Amino acid sequence: MAEPVEYMEKSRRFYEAQGFDRAYRWATFDEVPFTGMQQPLAEARLGVITTAPTYDRLNTDARAVDTGSTIDPPERLYGNDLSWDKQATHMEDRESYFPIDYLRLAVEEGAIGSLSPRFYCAPTSYSQRETLEEDGPEILKMCKEDQVDIALLIPL
Repeated sequence: MAEPVEYMEKSRRFYEAQGFDRAYRWATFDEVPFTGMQQPLAEARLGVITTAPTYDRLNTDARAVDTGSTIDPPERLYGNDLSWDKQATHMEDRESYFPIDYLRLAVEEGAIGSLSPRFYCAPTSYSQRETLEEDGPEILKMCKEDQVDIALLIPL
């Protein structure tokens, strides 16, 4: 059996090796920015937020909020520029990391009220400030435009 990956220590060493001025800091919140459900899931519109982009990005590419269609979703999403265990898993089976077909089936079966017409891709810039002040508010604005009641967060 393989030994578990010590992600926190591995992340600290990675950031040190990249020459960052300070060690990686995990986000913490004094107040949790989430609320409870306001209605049953069977009556709610679900928005899907993922960290996987819709295009094959290079490590050096600028990262920005992106969207895709839940009605006609792409065959795959991408993440080769992200740090994850590429030996233990892959991104060839979209449903394993982005279960859009299962969510659409849940809508058909009445378990979920509806899906937002688009899904949202949150960039992984590793900047808490950018996430809190730029990317998060942009995704929230789009969720409000799409009348999303609840969000499913799917990190890669």
